[in-house]
Amino acid sequence: MSNGPAGQAARSTTVRPAYETAGAGRRASSRTFLHTADGVRIDALYEPGAAVYETLTPSTDHPAFVVAHGFTGDVDKPHVRRVATAFARYGAVITFSFRGHGASGGHSTVGDREVFDLAAAVAWAREQGHARVVTVGFSMGGSVVLRHAALNARQTEAVVSVSAPARWYYRGTAPMRRVHWLVTRPEGRLLGRYGLRTRIHHRGWNPVPLSPVEAVPRIAPTPLLLVHGDRDGYFPVDHPHMLAEAAGDHGELWLEPGMGHAEHAATDALLARIGDWAVGAAG
Repeated sequence: MSNGPAGQAARSTTVRPAYETAGAGRRASSRTFLHTADGVRIDALYEPGAAVYETLTPSTDHPAFVVAHGFTGDVDKPHVRRVATAFARYGAVITFSFRGHGASGGHSTVGDREVFDLAAAVAWAREQGHARVVTVGFSMGGSVVLRHAALNARQTEAVVSVSAPARWYYRGTAPMRRVHWLVTRPEGRLLGRYGLRTRIHHRGWNPVPLSPVEAVPRIAPTPLLLVHGDRDGYFPVDHPHMLAEAAGDHGELWLEPGMGHAEHAATDALLARIGDWAVGAAG
C-alpha cells in the first residue's frame, strides 16, 4: 500500500449495457467497469437523477454526486442504494464499489489506495459532461473523500464527509477493535472474504497514508461539510471536533443528535439536508 497522489483514471469502459432506456433527449443510466490509474477494475453505476426527469433539463445542468461507501459496502447494498435514491432528487448520482468490495477487482487497502477508485469515479462524472461534482463519503469513504480532495486540488466543487475517523489505528471502541481484528488477522480476512464479500489486502500500510486530520487543511478553498452523529459507536465526537478544528473557517460541522454511524444511521431528512447543502456549495 502506498500514499502516492491519485492520478487521472483511465477512460471508463462499458462492459454491460445500460439497464434503463432514456426518453428523447435524456441520458440513460449505465453500469460500467472503470479502470483506475493503478490498474484496478471498479464496478460503477451512473444514474441521471430524478431531478432531470422532473425538470426535463439536460442532466449536465445538475451536479453529479459521487458516493463513496463505507467498509464492507458495495454499489448494490440496500443502504448504498437508499443514499443514491436520496441524492437523485438533486442531480446525477455515481455509486461504485471500492476495490476488494462486491464485483470490483483488487483488494481493500482500507482507505489508502481507494483514492484511485474515487478519482476514477470523479473522472467518469466529468466524462458524462458534469461541470459540478460533489463527493460524499461515509465512514471509510468519508476518509477517502477527504484524502482525495487534499491530494487532487480543485477536482471537485464540494466535499461531504460523514462519520469519518480523524486519525488512523483507532481502537478505542469495541466496533473498531472488531474491525482491526477483521483487517489484521488471517481468520478475520477469511471472514471478510466469504461472509462480507470484502477481500482485504494482507499487507499493512507502507508508508502510512496521509491521515484525515492532516488532509483537511489542504482541501481549502473547496467547500467542506463534516457530518457526525453524537451516538456514533465507532468514532466518538472527538473525531469530528478534531477534523473541524483542522478545517478552520472553510469547513462546516453538523453534529447530529441521536445519530449513529454512517449510511445506516443517516435519515432521509439528513440526506435531504446534505443534498440541499451540496447544491448550494457546488455553485
